[in-house]
Amino acid sequence: MSNELTCRFCASPLTQTFVDLGSTPLANSYLKGPEEIATEKSYPLHARVCGSCFLVQVEDAVPAEDIFSDYAYFSSYSDSWVAHASRYCDLMTDRLDLDSNALVMEVASNDGYLLQHFVKKGIPVLGIEPAANVAKAAEKAGVKTEVAFFGIETATRLAATGLKADLMAANNVMAHVPDINDFIDGFRILLSENGVLTIEFPHLLNMIEKVQFDTIYHEHYSYLSLHTVEKILRKHDLKLFDVEKIDTHGGSLRIFACHMGCKLYPETDALMNVKAEEQKAGLNSLNGYLNFTPKVEAAKTALLAFLKKAKSEGRKVAGYGAAAKGNTLLNYSDVDSSLIDFVVDRNPEKQDTFLPGSHIPVFATSKVWEEKPDYLLILPWNLAVEITGDMAAIREWGGQFAIPIPTLSLIS
Repeated sequence: MSNELTCRFCASPLTQTFVDLGSTPLANSYLKGPEEIATEKSYPLHARVCGSCFLVQVEDAVPAEDIFSDYAYFSSYSDSWVAHASRYCDLMTDRLDLDSNALVMEVASNDGYLLQHFVKKGIPVLGIEPAANVAKAAEKAGVKTEVAFFGIETATRLAATGLKADLMAANNVMAHVPDINDFIDGFRILLSENGVLTIEFPHLLNMIEKVQFDTIYHEHYSYLSLHTVEKILRKHDLKLFDVEKIDTHGGSLRIFACHMGCKLYPETDALMNVKAEEQKAGLNSLNGYLNFTPKVEAAKTALLAFLKKAKSEGRKVAGYGAAAKGNTLLNYSDVDSSLIDFVVDRNPEKQDTFLPGSHIPVFATSKVWEEKPDYLLILPWNLAVEITGDMAAIREWGGQFAIPIPTLSLIS
């Protein structure tokens, strides 16, 4: 690796720090026992912002193949996320008049959580998913899936078989690709002449304003604003024409794009409004990206103060959700099993493991009813409404929920 880091999109030198979270293990590399704990590796987690295109990014500390070829995240374990996908299916079916003659493709289709809804409507689908273990679950659910990383090579191969998509979806994956130009050019190749591309991603403006630093981890190579995404699309002859604000992942954007030459979709007022908001926040210049570190340090201080006080009072603290974002938070904050007794998760793939870095044990959710902790720290805070509903019975013994971001707060 060259000593000079360059932007993954425009190749400009990367010299400006956004936030440095130190050295941490991979956020989704759950450990199965003492041997794996003993050989665990950590990597730099230093986010920088490009002074030219303003793409926030971490360096490629680990190859994507090492992260995504066998993956522990299954989308269908979140009921609210599946419901979100169902609403998207209804929206796009109506908006684009999709029927049995159309083709819907999703990149990073995971376990079929989204495409299954199109299948139920009789609309042909194809998922493209790099993790074979997750793709197997999708196939079992009736979602035809291609096991592959997406980019120019995969798109060209599929297009050569005559496939063209009327709708392509990419939810929370654009941040996961090290070669962002190769990835976006794949959509140009596979999208039909009047096809529509939708991409969902956590909005960088929310990360900054709501101190969502825990969404930074090694498999998230990039952190995205509308301003920068439009630049990337334009470079690959794709035109941004609409955007929706959505509540997922602490506040995301769903952008709509088509081929540059397509005349069917004029730019919307919603697009103009989000552009204006970003400009007002300074995201079109370096000024909007400075002074993030003190906010991050304050969140860490508040979490540690809460956990140490709870322990000094003899209170038991458990975590809910073995989420990647939680692992960034815990490792940056130097939290381990001396401060949090255990974590629970609905996903069997994560149960009976240890969290990377902190080595806190992970159990099924039934552990909460056995141990009756005084506090349940919600690590995937973006799912707080769902989790507080599912786990409401902790109030029977006086248990409280704790939410760590943007700063520690309690829900009785």
